[in-house]
Amino acid sequence: MKHTFAHFEIPADDVERARTFYTQLFGWQVSSAEGFQDYWLIETGEPGKDLGGGLMKRQAPDHGPVNYVSVESVADYAAKVKELGGKVIVPRSPVTGMGWFAHCQDTEGNLFALWEDNSSAA
Repeated sequence: MKHTFAHFEIPADDVERARTFYTQLFGWQVSSAEGFQDYWLIETGEPGKDLGGGLMKRQAPDHGPVNYVSVESVADYAAKVKELGGKVIVPRSPVTGMGWFAHCQDTEGNLFALWEDNSSAA
């Protein structure tokens, strides 16, 4: 498996202002995510081909963008993060019917996330 970026998230103090900014700057399409309250999907190009992301209300003052990397197993890679000196900030959690994620911090203090596609996640 290639460990490529699977998704990104952009927090915003004013979601509508951010939506307008990215739509006008890059032509991205931003629409509400069915089944998710206060979360909007970002299409940067052709769905299923080009990287997409999400836009959400900022959860805390230090809440910054998060890049998700595809892995075979979030549990295995979270353990590897710890072994290599990083930290698991948000443990393995489901996105029902889509997959699993964990938020991590690298050895330099940078936040990133692991993503595992798994339609049976609950």
